[in-house]
Amino acid sequence: MKLSDVIERYVTFKQSLGLRYRSEAQVLHAFCRAMGDPDLVEVSPSEVLTYLAGKGPITSTWHTKFRVLHGLYRFALGRGYVERSPLPVVLPRCPPAQSPYIYTTEELRGLLAVTEALATPLSPLQATTFRILLLVLMGTGVRISEALALTIADVQLEDSMLLVRHTKFGKTRLVPTGPHLTAQLEAYAQQRRHLPHPAGDASAFFATRAGQPIRYGRVYRLFCQLRARAGIVRHDGVRSQPRLHDLRHTAAVTRVVTWYREGADIQRLLPQLATYLGHGDLRGTQGYLTMTADLLQEASSRFEHYAFLEVSYGTDASPRPVDSSVSGGASGPRTESGPEHPGQLPGYLALAPAVCQPGTQTPA
Repeated sequence: MKLSDVIERYVTFKQSLGLRYRSEAQVLHAFCRAMGDPDLVEVSPSEVLTYLAGKGPITSTWHTKFRVLHGLYRFALGRGYVERSPLPVVLPRCPPAQSPYIYTTEELRGLLAVTEALATPLSPLQATTFRILLLVLMGTGVRISEALALTIADVQLEDSMLLVRHTKFGKTRLVPTGPHLTAQLEAYAQQRRHLPHPAGDASAFFATRAGQPIRYGRVYRLFCQLRARAGIVRHDGVRSQPRLHDLRHTAAVTRVVTWYREGADIQRLLPQLATYLGHGDLRGTQGYLTMTADLLQEASSRFEHYAFLEVSYGTDASPRPVDSSVSGGASGPRTESGPEHPGQLPGYLALAPAVCQPGTQTPA
């Protein structure tokens, strides 16, 4: 049986279980192209190792490809398509995960400023489209795939909401937008009307000049150009440079730092932040809370305030005064009580970073 036939059956099987299995299917199709689509039994261990190794040092991609191929060959072995697996038995050690890059406010402003360089006579709206796309990533923390999948109908400007459909974990959620980001989206929507609408309101909100959805590969290439033009470079020895996905990390960290400074109850709000980001639980959100200097300072200040009160009253038998800043976990008088129920979350969470705030808003 041809390798391509087995892959088609396997992908169909996985999707019949309710899995999207899109990125995994891309890995399998790339494997088939690299092998030349031979009969499954003709694939040799050396060819598999060559595909897994790729070019350059071992990265997490090696293990991702191995995991996908392992599932394919388990499927093939169980159905008698092949008698043995050509996959290696000894696996290399997986390198540590890349630490996220947290953009500074100045770097975010720089990225927005250099989007003007993308304007071309053939695609006059390209610069504006990419600028608003970056603002959405910065101000809401949605994944790049979620932003590119937004349709015109999904951008609910009257309610200041984005309807994010069928995301990474198969969920659909509403993502609120702050007033300044909403104003930017409204201005872009007016210009977007001049582009074709091949599917009506189901057409892509972020579109090419032909009205088609923008592909991730194009966004990635343009982002790399803008990052270089803005002079954003890592100097911590990490092989890869700041990524689009790091904008999501930056949005999460910025929100938590802001909550600390507002005197909010962080422990009560973190589960709501997880929901806002589209995570099933707090474990997914923890990976986004990179310890930056600002976050460390705010967390330390709050702990110092709490520890001071513990020392002051630890040996005193008299009733301890109720301090709302400690009960709420704040380092000073609380300026915000925090949302009492999820319905209040939009007004409390949906504030874009400083690039979208009054006085620092980048001109349209």
